Amino acid sequence: MAALDPAENDFGLRASDSDRELVISELSDQFVEGRLSHDTFAHRVDIALRARVRGELHSLVADLPRPRSIGAAIRAGCRRVVDAADRWTRKPPTPLMLPPGPQRRFTIGREPACDMMLADATVSRWHASLENAGSGWLLHDLGSTNGTRVNGWRVTQPTPVRPGDFVSFGAAIYVIKDRAA
Repeated sequence: MAALDPAENDFGLRASDSDRELVISELSDQFVEGRLSHDTFAHRVDIALRARVRGELHSLVADLPRPRSIGAAIRAGCRRVVDAADRWTRKPPTPLMLPPGPQRRFTIGREPACDMMLADATVSRWHASLENAGSGWLLHDLGSTNGTRVNGWRVTQPTPVRPGDFVSFGAAIYVIKDRAA
């Protein structure tokens, strides 16, 4: 937890996405090691995603044991990278076809009323939308809990997407495809 070191005394600073990801990663490791129940883990992740300042994030991991060494933290990080690469090599991302026709806006989420329903627990009911801006498609996050990303970057404003881009809604990963392709 180097980014949230208590010695830095900057808990009043605004929390960044990387600070949140670091805390969620630590919570995940502690959950896997059996130090957190599923309910506690889910509750703390929810708080981490809503945290405004670094002090809120620090309080989520302050009662948990620290990794034994920097080497252990590096090994845990490498394990996550290897696991992610393994998922990608075993199963490539599902294609997400750009919608055809005259409709200009398409909603994406778990809600059956969405234009594109995604059955994944990490996807919000009304997660994101695609809007045809004439010159191309724009992806909007609709205030989702677990975020929307394009090529690994979190969507915070309308973001252009093109065929070949990787998009994720929570943990659900897709590759944009054009219907003509």
